[in-house]
Amino acid sequence: MQLKSTLKRSAQGFILLSALALLSVSLMAFFNPQSVMDLVQVKLTNTSAISSIRGAYGGVGLTLFISLLYLMVRHIAKGLAFLSLLWGCYALSRTITILADGALGAFGQQWLLIESAFCLIALSLLWANQRVMAFS
Repeated sequence: MQLKSTLKRSAQGFILLSALALLSVSLMAFFNPQSVMDLVQVKLTNTSAISSIRGAYGGVGLTLFISLLYLMVRHIAKGLAFLSLLWGCYALSRTITILADGALGAFGQQWLLIESAFCLIALSLLWANQRVMAFS
């Protein structure tokens, strides 16, 4: 029973960490879209570009944050499955960039490592939680 509780709390903690990471970028995008793009040295030169970053990173990020909080409370396994897809697809996108366009800069390399690790963590927690639930 202790293992089940520990795995549940670990999974919820990871979902919360992921949600907060997405929220931080979302808030940056809502209040200062240029600050998000400064991370990759891109200048937003018109209101359509500013609006797009505010929507894509701010609005979508906030939607992901709210959804993850719900999944953390109500459907932990679905939350972990979703995060494995989210972080895995981020990592896949960066890998495609490497193959199609060449090496990533320091920012891209750092995030490829983080996103890959988060994908593996989500998959590991999902697997462990399913194994424990199968034997309870």
